[in-house]
Amino acid sequence: MMVPAALLLLGALAAVVAPRLLARADWPDREPVVALWVWQCVVAGVLVCCALSMTLSASAASVVVRGRVFGGAPAAVVDAYAISAGGPWAAVTAVTLACGALWTAAMLAREISRTRLRRRRDRSELLLRSPLLPGEEPGPDRLVVLEGERPDAWWLPGTAPRLVITTAALRRLEGRQLDAVLAHEQGHARARHDWLLHCSAALANGFPQVPVFAAFRDEMHRLVELAADDVASRRFGRLTIALALVELNEDRGVFGPCPTPGGHVPQRVDRLLIPRNRLTAARRLRLTAAAALVPVVPILVAFAPGLRALG
Repeated sequence: MMVPAALLLLGALAAVVAPRLLARADWPDREPVVALWVWQCVVAGVLVCCALSMTLSASAASVVVRGRVFGGAPAAVVDAYAISAGGPWAAVTAVTLACGALWTAAMLAREISRTRLRRRRDRSELLLRSPLLPGEEPGPDRLVVLEGERPDAWWLPGTAPRLVITTAALRRLEGRQLDAVLAHEQGHARARHDWLLHCSAALANGFPQVPVFAAFRDEMHRLVELAADDVASRRFGRLTIALALVELNEDRGVFGPCPTPGGHVPQRVDRLLIPRNRLTAARRLRLTAAAALVPVVPILVAFAPGLRALG
């Protein structure tokens, strides 16, 4: 029964060390796409550790589960995991982790349900504010212009995605700035950033006492914006998207001395105006490969006793 404990320790180590290393590193702002991948691998590694530990603990506590997990395995493999030495702690661990798994599934289901309701409400409001004219048929157009005094633009995902922009934004943004904003929102849509935000929100809301999930949610919100900024800047230039951000947000108080919900906008503008060199392709590849190993290591730990027994 050392393997389930080792897996839990490994998951706790990843949950504590990885966010601190990422917080101290200077490359995530330079390579937000790589940072998004690293964060996903870290969280996946933590969840894999918990899932494998739950499975092995349940095998030690229940003969039925043991038959399903080790069915057909040689006796030497079963003995290698010291299943009989689990004791009552195996059942407690398995039940606790199973409850956590069910709670995670419930939080994901709740997030999906809330998202669907929010999208239906947003689409109803959009249809109310921008109704079809008499004789007009719904078309495939993805751009919707709304009357509004506040400059804004956002992507409304779904089966029929829409890019919404207000008339105030059209008046304030110049041609290339408007194109850069549209490219930014399309970058969100192509990368399906909404799924990342929903999953991270479900984990953070379901386990508010787990710091790694809260950090995961906060970093997802920040990094997806940086990644979309890079998509727009590659097509229209960093200065263009920086000026567009200033035009859209200068009336919201985000550039003042007091913090606001959009307080990350000044950092995004500074990042665009004072660019830093990207990492080399070799280093990006090394970071990507190293991150991919995070969820693989617990699998190797879980299978190691059995593979060793098979010799």
